[in-house]
Amino acid sequence: MKKTVLLLVVIYVSFLTSSLFAQGKLSGLMFGDYYYNTSRDASINILKNVATKGVQDFQAFQFRRIYLTYDNKISKKFKTRVRFEMSNNVIAQNGKFTANIKDAYLQWKAFAGQSLVLGLQPTPSFSVSEKYWKYRSLEKTIMDLRKIESSRDLGVGLKGKLDKKGIFSYWVLIGNGNSNKPETNKYKRYYLQLKISPVKNLSITLNGDFSPKGNIRNPYLTTTNNLVSNGTFTSSFFIGYKSGQKYSFGTETFIQSSENSFNNGASLQNKNSFGISVFGNLKIKENLYLVGRYDFFDPNTNALSKGDSRNYILAGLDFKVQKQVSIMPNIQIETYETPLSGNNINASVTGRLTFYYKFL
Repeated sequence: MKKTVLLLVVIYVSFLTSSLFAQGKLSGLMFGDYYYNTSRDASINILKNVATKGVQDFQAFQFRRIYLTYDNKISKKFKTRVRFEMSNNVIAQNGKFTANIKDAYLQWKAFAGQSLVLGLQPTPSFSVSEKYWKYRSLEKTIMDLRKIESSRDLGVGLKGKLDKKGIFSYWVLIGNGNSNKPETNKYKRYYLQLKISPVKNLSITLNGDFSPKGNIRNPYLTTTNNLVSNGTFTSSFFIGYKSGQKYSFGTETFIQSSENSFNNGASLQNKNSFGISVFGNLKIKENLYLVGRYDFFDPNTNALSKGDSRNYILAGLDFKVQKQVSIMPNIQIETYETPLSGNNINASVTGRLTFYYKFL
């Protein structure tokens, strides 16, 4: 932890004393909560695909994210970004908070309306829906929350407009498929996004990505060559609309299919996951917004895997104390489908007082 803090201090001082600082921009934000788990099932710690973790009656203060970002426009054609992140989920071996690199990329405007991006960068999958959701400080979007895809990948991307008016645009990315961690295998992940903006403030996106993996052994094949493919294909659709600062809403849905990943006891079948999210926010009066969201998630739609779907509800208020400061009382509720065993699972309920502010 001391080494991480020292590194950040050195970088910060370097920014202040370098001539490049005058050309660039240093920014930072933080968000966290005081939370109380008012309801949990006794078996919550052994349940899979849970969004609201922790045991009943547990309460704490927490920072869920701290960002320190430096953007530098080197020239008309080149700009860079480096971002450090402290996450509540990233803890050093000594049990203390630590930081990791969230972004580190070079963007090159190679030709008119087209940009080439090299390095650790955002993925296309839910970049648009997160902007319409607006409340990453309250929760991740559904594909990020359910770990369908990572928000970052290390690789090379190309994005830009397909027409002069910018109604159609695209984003292609080839990455390691291992988030911001070092690569561990030879396989890559291939992303593609098509965005359509027929009118101002309306966005429609179609996303797809393929992640090939090494073949696996099929125990139900008696032939000499009993290896079968194990790749994963994900497709998603989003539509959203926003009206300035008055309101915004959107819906996002996805299907993910993993080849030969479900063993039903007699054969290997594809494991298909499905999810849909509907969200919105509304300005009630000056500096006060109402926020709401509903998610449905089924990690395996196969009939033999009945009982594993989840419903997630979030509702809250956003008090904008200042332009860069928000206090947001909110509640999270997650309900669980009755499993094949027949034993009902109590819903998870967490009340939170979330704070968000930009410090640079």
